[in-house]
Amino acid sequence: MTMNGKTVLITGSTDGVGRYVARRLAAEGAKVLIHGRDAARAKTLIDEIVNAGHAAPIFYQADLSSMSGTRALAEAVKRDHQRLDVFVSNAGIGSQNDGPQRQVSADSHELRFAVNYLSGFLLAHLLLPLLKAAAPSRIVNVASLGQHPIDFDDVMITKGYSGSRAYAQSKLAQIMFAIDFAEEVKGVGVTVNSLHPATYMNTTMVRAGGITPISTVEQGGAAILRLVEGDDVAGKSGLFFNGMNEARANPQAYDADARKRLRALSLELVGISS
Repeated sequence: MTMNGKTVLITGSTDGVGRYVARRLAAEGAKVLIHGRDAARAKTLIDEIVNAGHAAPIFYQADLSSMSGTRALAEAVKRDHQRLDVFVSNAGIGSQNDGPQRQVSADSHELRFAVNYLSGFLLAHLLLPLLKAAAPSRIVNVASLGQHPIDFDDVMITKGYSGSRAYAQSKLAQIMFAIDFAEEVKGVGVTVNSLHPATYMNTTMVRAGGITPISTVEQGGAAILRLVEGDDVAGKSGLFFNGMNEARANPQAYDADARKRLRALSLELVGISS
């Protein structure tokens, strides 16, 4: 896909791999919609892009740990734009952000499940009219190889909690949603895929976990950009990629009953009808 003139929303794009992808797409002439919580960090990104001679991205400030904040972001994007060519669901928190202890969102949802999964689930549904208007368009979920099966008797992990389990569960949920939503939007020109961009990239999230990075944001960014604009994946949908290669996710991702349960629960939690 030629990105010149295309409108792209990247959540969590004021830092890490999202920031790199935003810079690259701006350089290719895309109208980039960046999102984050920190306005100062967004300004430095905007300045970088403008100083490099490209059009300034549009910044949307929103807290995706709350469903009201997520809805406000969707409404702002719909107010300002009539089409959306690509939605990259990249915002997330790691296993150790603000400590490994169990945390909850403003809506009383386990925090990693809320930020990493539910916000993207809700945004995809709310922004679907704009994606349809731009068809062929793409949704890219930035997930992980770190995946943990969902315990539907304790989705919010009130027992046996660990940050790594919560993170891995949220990432599997993203992948399950991509498979499910790909089937739901089949035939309307919208593809939905997810990927593990690279292992332990040199990002704030990785360093916060006390992990020594082994990959660069450029490596992870290249894998994301391939799903955003690659001609070789045009028309492919409902897939999971490990870097540049198609891969198999945790077996629960391919359990239709599990995906149905997750969809029903998610619709209820974000407050939209099926």
